[in-house]
Amino acid sequence: MDSLIAAAARALAAGDALGALKRVALRDDPPALALHGIAMAQLGDLPRARDLFKRAARGFGTHEARARARCVVADAEVALALRELDASPRALMQAIATLEALGDARNVAHARLVAVRRWLLLGQLADARAELARLDGQPLPPALLAVAQLAAAGLALRALRTAPAREALDHARRAATQAGIAALAAEVEAVSATLHQPAARLVSARGERVLRLDEVEAVLARGALVADACRLGLRLGDAWLPLARRPVLFALLESLARAWPGEADRDALIAAAFRLRDVDDTHRARLRVELGRLRALVKPWARIDATARGFRLVPHDAREVIVLAPPIAGEQAALLALLSDGEAWSTAALALALGTSQRTVQRALVELEAAGRVRATGRTRTRRWLAPPAGFATTLLLPALPAQG
Repeated sequence: MDSLIAAAARALAAGDALGALKRVALRDDPPALALHGIAMAQLGDLPRARDLFKRAARGFGTHEARARARCVVADAEVALALRELDASPRALMQAIATLEALGDARNVAHARLVAVRRWLLLGQLADARAELARLDGQPLPPALLAVAQLAAAGLALRALRTAPAREALDHARRAATQAGIAALAAEVEAVSATLHQPAARLVSARGERVLRLDEVEAVLARGALVADACRLGLRLGDAWLPLARRPVLFALLESLARAWPGEADRDALIAAAFRLRDVDDTHRARLRVELGRLRALVKPWARIDATARGFRLVPHDAREVIVLAPPIAGEQAALLALLSDGEAWSTAALALALGTSQRTVQRALVELEAAGRVRATGRTRTRRWLAPPAGFATTLLLPALPAQG
């Protein structure tokens, strides 16, 4: 390592990005490009940093596998900050394998945590949990320990286990303080604040009230039959019937649950499920078909009885029926929950995280922009979308997708 490279590395370690640039900005050898990329990332020019990391990775030879792998990890971390999540994680996984084979434990841990955070953003919770488990028992420096505990808290919150989440956040707070990184400490406090924010609305025969995450956890533990309008499914204890891809059936379920212990009128069910105001016999026939499908799905937990005016949901074992509604109304609640993290998202990343098409996301964003709820930056391929802070816990609205093979 020559003296300029060593001096630039020391400057970056001290947070002096401009000092590092003075030493390497005019050089195009791979070590200088890598340090230049780190400096640009520290200064906030993330697209430029990605370009420099890619150039550095290509420049390192086969005998410099460790340096090349570190550049790949750095590029993946910047892509995470840019919310450019549509690329395959294969390169990051290969970099982890290379660093592990070379015995670079610290950078392996760093790379695994980048992967964990990516899986969390995409709702791939099983993958995030498995990757984080590979760090169990390993000694980590304070900064990486804080990130690992933040990830553990995020996973616990997504599983609605608030006590383990609080414990992980306490560990993260101590580690961030020890590391002396203000941004990391601020992130810990931001996640901790969600425990005290409204997370959902409980709708039952006794009325409606706002719940925090720990209160949602307690409600679900008491064994009620829950029409979960946050995650779009039917829940009873640990049993879960997902209906996100069957919106008509969920709309019928929610209407029946809101009417419980009474009955839901046929015309009201048609209006909720099919969004129609003028009802005729064909719609009533379709209602019977869709209710037949819903009846078969909920059979293990409840039955749906026909009445003179409509239909009634009758849970087994005389259980209470409740609706868990989002803290905000509207079909784009999950989209707003993703955007409210303060980062700029591309439509491709949003579509990937939501498990839907880019066209669907684009239509929703146009509607939200017209309503003043989101704003765009950049043009065409560089266009990104942001939303103001939500003011409520978005945990129940974030997507949770099946693990990918």
